[in-house]
Amino acid sequence: MYLLLFSVILVLVLAINLNRNIKNLRLNLQAQSNNPSNVGNRKLRFSSLPIHYIYCFVLWSIIFTATITLAPFHIVAKYFLVTAFLTLNAFLIHSFYKKKFNAKNHIEKSIEILLSITAGIGILITIVITASILFEALRFFEMVSISDFLFGTSWNPQMAVTAEQSVGSSAFGVVPVFLGTLLVTLIAMLVAIPLGIMAAVYLCLYAKAKVRDYLKPILEILAGVPTVVYGYFAVVAIAPFFKSFFAYFGLNIASESALAAGFVMGIMIIPFILSLTDDALNSVPQALKDGALALGSTKSEMIKKVVLPAAIPSIIGAVILAVSRAIGETMIVVMAAGLVAKLTFNPLDSVTTATVQIVTLLVGDQEFDSPKTLAAFALALTLFVFTFIFNIIALMVIKNYKKKYG
Repeated sequence: MYLLLFSVILVLVLAINLNRNIKNLRLNLQAQSNNPSNVGNRKLRFSSLPIHYIYCFVLWSIIFTATITLAPFHIVAKYFLVTAFLTLNAFLIHSFYKKKFNAKNHIEKSIEILLSITAGIGILITIVITASILFEALRFFEMVSISDFLFGTSWNPQMAVTAEQSVGSSAFGVVPVFLGTLLVTLIAMLVAIPLGIMAAVYLCLYAKAKVRDYLKPILEILAGVPTVVYGYFAVVAIAPFFKSFFAYFGLNIASESALAAGFVMGIMIIPFILSLTDDALNSVPQALKDGALALGSTKSEMIKKVVLPAAIPSIIGAVILAVSRAIGETMIVVMAAGLVAKLTFNPLDSVTTATVQIVTLLVGDQEFDSPKTLAAFALALTLFVFTFIFNIIALMVIKNYKKKYG
C-alpha cells in the first residue's frame, strides 16, 4: 500500500517536472526556428504535443510499477527499483523528445493493444467457463446416458451413500425441469412484452415531455429493485391474491405456482423492454414519421405501419434480452414457484427451473464425484446450448427484418 502511494507521488512529481522541461525545450526550438538569422532552417514541425510524452511516461511507469509490486522482491529492493526506473523513464522520455520520437502514434498503438487485450480477456473468460462446464458435464455423462438425461421424464437426484446407490436410486430426466423453465419464462413474457412495448409507445409518441420526465424514471426504478424483494412480493401478495381469485371460480391453485412466479418475473422485466424499446422508437428518423402524417395517416396508423416496422429489429433484441433474463432468474422462482420438478404445463401448479436446480444441487458441502453434484453442470451445459441456439435463431430473424425494412 505504501509502495503504491510512494509510486503515485513520485510519478506525479516527475510528470509535472517533465512536462515543464519539454514545454521549455519546445519553446526554445521554436524560437531558434523563427530566428531571422537562420535563413536556411525550415520551420519546425512537431509530431506530438508535450502531453503525449507525459502519457508515454505515465504508461511505462504504471506497467513497470505493477510488475515490481507483484514481484517477490524485498520491500527495500522494490522501493529502489521503482525509484530508479521512474527516474530513468523520465530521462529517456526527455531524450526521446529531442530525437523527435512520435509519442502520439505510440500512445495510439498502446491504446489499441490495450483494447484488444481487454476484448481477448472477455473471450478467454467465456472459453474457460464453457470448457469448465463442459469438462464436468462430460464426467456426469460417463455415469448417466445422454438419452436418459435429455428425454427422461423424472427428475429426482439423490446423494449416494454407497457405490451401489450412485445412480440407481436417482432420476436425472431433464424434461420436467426445462418444461418448468419454459412455462415460467412464457408467463413472464406474456406479461412483460405487451406492457413494456405499449408503455414505451406511450412514453415516446403520446406522453408530454413533463409526463415522460416523471414516468420513465419511476418505471425504470423497478430495474434496480433486488430480485429477493420481488420474490417476497410474490410470496406475501401475489400468490395469496391468485389463490383467493381462482378459489372464487372453484379452481385450486398451489401456494407456490408458476403463475405467481412468472407474473412477478414479468413485472421485473418490464423496465428492460420499456427502456430498450423506447430507445428503438426514438431512433426512428423523424422524417419517416412526418412523411407518414403528411400522407394522411393517423397517429396510430403511423405507429403501426412506419415506426414499429422500422424499430422491430431493436425491439426483437430487447425481447431476446428479456427472455435471457427470465431464463436466468433464480430467486423469484425459489421463493414463489417451488423446488420440485413436475411434468406439467399447468400454470396453477408448482414447478421448478433449471437455474433453481443448479443452485439446489450445489448448495452445501458437496462431493464433486457424485452424480447429483455433476448434474448441475449438465444442466448448465444444456441451458447454455439451448440459449445459444435461441440467440442464433433470434439473430437470423433480426437480420431478416433488417433486410425487409432496411
